Parts: sequence; structure tokens; C-alpha cells
Amino acid sequence: MSGTHPTDPIVGAFEAHRDRLRGVAYRVLGSHADAEDVVQEAWLRLSRQDTGTIDNLGGWLTTVVGRISLDVLRSGRTRPEVSLDDQLSEVTVTLDDAPAPEDLVALGDSVGLALLTVLDSLRPDERLAFVLHDVFAVPHGEIGTILGKSTDATKMLTSRARRKVQNAQQPTSTGRQRREVVQAFLAAAGDGQFEQLLEVLHPEVKFTVHTPNGTFVTLGATEVATRARVAAGAARGHAATVNGLPGVISWSEDGTPLSLLAFTVAAGRITEITAVTDPAKLALMDLPDPV
Repeated sequence: MSGTHPTDPIVGAFEAHRDRLRGVAYRVLGSHADAEDVVQEAWLRLSRQDTGTIDNLGGWLTTVVGRISLDVLRSGRTRPEVSLDDQLSEVTVTLDDAPAPEDLVALGDSVGLALLTVLDSLRPDERLAFVLHDVFAVPHGEIGTILGKSTDATKMLTSRARRKVQNAQQPTSTGRQRREVVQAFLAAAGDGQFEQLLEVLHPEVKFTVHTPNGTFVTLGATEVATRARVAAGAARGHAATVNGLPGVISWSEDGTPLSLLAFTVAAGRITEITAVTDPAKLALMDLPDPV
């Protein structure tokens, strides 16, 4: 309803659902900025609605957020690339000899970059159905209303999406293979073996370094290979998992984090490297203590 006052009950009711709505939108769109926009649009629609006609506010809002998110996905307005560079304050880092919660489907209260990458491979309706049903337990009937499909058709859609996600999951063996590719890169970088570097780098690899003097991006295997010693020098640390990606963390003698690297590996080649050596950005992260 228009002209709401902050003390209106509808405001409090909406705020009670805000975190969940933001979670739905983020998991569908893969962008915090897009998710905030969707939640704001949902509020605007609610403010124009006769709330007396809404029996279940949570369900109504979830439906609205789902429809808006689907529109954004279909229109291509979303930013599907989920880059570690854009989420430096939100990284989850676990040392590789420590327990790492890597069940990408069982999201709990968080979502990893690896799962978002998998979801990007789904069609918009598949992605929405999977997120709403398997992550937020929204009934198929309600999802079907959003998609304009029958309950049975929605069940089939969710099942197909779930199979795609499960097939795309990185099993432990593949995780070891990704780590081996990273180790091969670091060894070749440390020894200055240019040809070996090119073998493990994707031709369009992107290398981003966050330094105290700014952020620098290098594109292309040849260019990245020539700068690989930067990564090798920063990588003399402990193997870690960074938002589901193989990485390396190192500390100074006093225990202060010195650097963090994360590698994206696909089909046996490194497609992206992110290095953080800026103390200010490292300080924003919840990093593990030295071992």
C-alpha cells in the first residue's frame, strides 16, 4: 500500500522475510546487487497491493521474487558470472587438511561459487525450480504457478535440473585432479617452464591480482604465463579451498595473512586465477589461522 510509514505492520512483516527473499534471489541470479534490486522491487509491488487479499505473505513474496528473478534471467539483465573478485569480503577459506563442507547441493545458510557456476548451466526455469524446491522447499504447485506450468510438469523440470546439478558436481577424484592442475601450474611457474605453463592454462585465462596499489588484470595464456612467477611467489603457503575452488594461503612470521590465491579449473586447464596480496582486503576476510 502506498504511503506506508516505517511503523506500519506491513513494513515489519516484510522485513521479517527480507533475508529469505534475498537468499532466494541471490541463489537464482548469482549476484548480490541483482538480488537487492529484486527484493526492492518486491517491496514496491507489495506496497501497491491490498494486503488484505494476501493469505500467506511469505508465499506471496516468494512467488513475486521468483517471478521477478525469472524475468531478469530471461531478459539477460543479470550478471551470471560469479567472480571471487566481486566477493572478496565473503570468501570461505578452509585449509585442505581441515574438514571442508563441500556438499554443494546442501546449501544450508550459504551458497558457494562452485554451485552458482553449476546453476549457470541450467535454463532459467530449471534454475528457478531447483533453487525454490531443493533449497527453499517451495512446493511444486507454487513453483508451477510462477512458471505457468502444471505441478507434474514442474516436478519433471525440477528432477531434470537436479540431475544436471548432480552430474556437474565435482567428485572428490575430480577435486584432486583440479588440485593437481594447480600444483602443476605452480611448479612450472616456480621453475620458469613456459611451455608447461601454456599446457595448463586456458587460452583465454584471466589473472586478477589485488595489490595495495590497485587491481591488475592480465588476459590470455601467453601474457599470464609471463607473469606466473607472481603467483608462484605468492603461493608458498598452505593448500586451501577458497569458496569451493583450489587455492593457496600464506602468512607472515607473525601470523598476518600475506596472500590468498584461488584457481578455477575446467577440463584440465586453469581458466581464472585470483590473487589477493592487499593487506586491507585480506583483513576483510575471515581467514584461518596459520598452521
